[in-house]
Formats: sequence, structure tokens, C-alpha cells
Amino acid sequence: MSEALIDTRREGAALVVTFNRPKVRNAISVESMEALIGAMDGAAADDGVACVIFTGGTDYFSAGADLNDAQAIDGAKSGVDYFNRWHRLCNAVETMPKPAIAAIEGFCMTGGCEFALACDIRVGAAGSSYAITSSRIGTVAGAGGTQRLPRVVGASRALEILFAAEPIDAEEAYRIGLINRLTAKGGALAEALSMAELYATRAPLSLAFVKRAVHRGMQMDLASAVEFEAMLVATIYGTNDRREGIAAFLEKRAANFTGT
Repeated sequence: MSEALIDTRREGAALVVTFNRPKVRNAISVESMEALIGAMDGAAADDGVACVIFTGGTDYFSAGADLNDAQAIDGAKSGVDYFNRWHRLCNAVETMPKPAIAAIEGFCMTGGCEFALACDIRVGAAGSSYAITSSRIGTVAGAGGTQRLPRVVGASRALEILFAAEPIDAEEAYRIGLINRLTAKGGALAEALSMAELYATRAPLSLAFVKRAVHRGMQMDLASAVEFEAMLVATIYGTNDRREGIAAFLEKRAANFTGT
């Protein structure tokens, strides 16, 4: 029986998803993508999961796309089909109604970095490094890197990273906002788990709607985005959790959210 491409386990309020292809430094294959999407679908349906954390373990996050899959592209149609799979994967992260955190140790390269960029939050440990190396092999980042990276760090910094195709270290990644939090080496997962425990105390529908408002709103003009936000707010004001949240605040007690 073949080894699982990913490992999943519950730790408190989080589902921890670990890439499990050490022989190829956690390169993401087409089969890996399907396994990751399946894990996210399961987390979305599980009321006990407040957050999904993606990690590559203690040595590295991911070397990127599995080049065997990329090398098999032999024309426009197979290229479109392959990169549509990447887009489906990254879209699944962004549309999953639970926060997604990338907990990064070691290198996070090209497709692995593009996947991390699709996560809501990135926690990087000292010693981690980040790059999109497509220009080294005569290609262009094809999993959304040319679009998500400038939205995270700004257009000029993104172009500098994409032009050079050289790794940047954790301290620089933190300085420019590529990672949200910088931890000691070996501490990325623990920090992500701590964040997940905090998110578990918040209203699930609030988190889902905030995530949707931000990701969709960034693709709209400001007036349309504010209108979209208003519709989400009007919807959430009809929920039991909104009533419970305000009552708990007024009564000075912890809220008991049910996700309804």
C-alpha cells in the first residue's frame, strides 16, 4: 500500500494537514492537490474544526510543483488543464469557510510559496526561506503567484522577487509582509495552533463572512466591495450567534457560539 500523500490530525480546534512526500521535499503533485482539497472539504463540514493549518514538517514546507507533472505538459490544452488544477487548489483554500494558516519551517519555494500565498495567514520560523524561481527555468509562476504576491507585498517588491528568483530569508519576508508572524526555529506550528485556539472562541459565521468579504472585496472596486460587505453584515445580523454575541458582551460572560 502506497504511503499517504498528506497526513491529517486534529490538535485542539485545528485540523493539521502535513505534506508527506519527503523523498521529493514535499513537491505538490496532482494527486497531492486532490488529497488537500479533500481534507479541506472535510474540515469545512466539521463543526469541531475552527481552523486548518498546513505544514511541511520540521525541515521544509514544500519545494513546489512536482516537476514530473510539469514536464508532462505537451501542449496548450494539457497546460491549461494542469494549471487549472492549481487554481482549483488555491481557490479551495481561499473559499474554505475556515481560516487557513501556513506554518512554515525551512524552504517554501515556487508552487509551495504560491500555495502558502493562498492561505489566509503565514507563520514563518527563523531559518525559513521563500522564493518563486520560475524565471530560472524559463517559465512564469502559474499557480497565482504573479497575482497573489503583489496583493500581499506590493507590486514593486513582488516584481523584484519574481525577477531575481532568489530566496529571501524569514526576517526579510516578515519585514515586507510576506509572512504575518516570525517565530523561533521549530516554533511555527505551535504559534499557528495558538492562533487556532483563539479563533475557536470567535463566531464561526463571522470568520467565514470576514474571509469572504476580504477575498472577494479585494477583487472589486471600493464602492462595490463596501456594498458587498453591507449585504454580508445584514445577513449575519439575523443569526443566533449575533444575538448570543451581543448578549454575552452585555452580560459580561463568554459567548457560546453555535455557528447558526
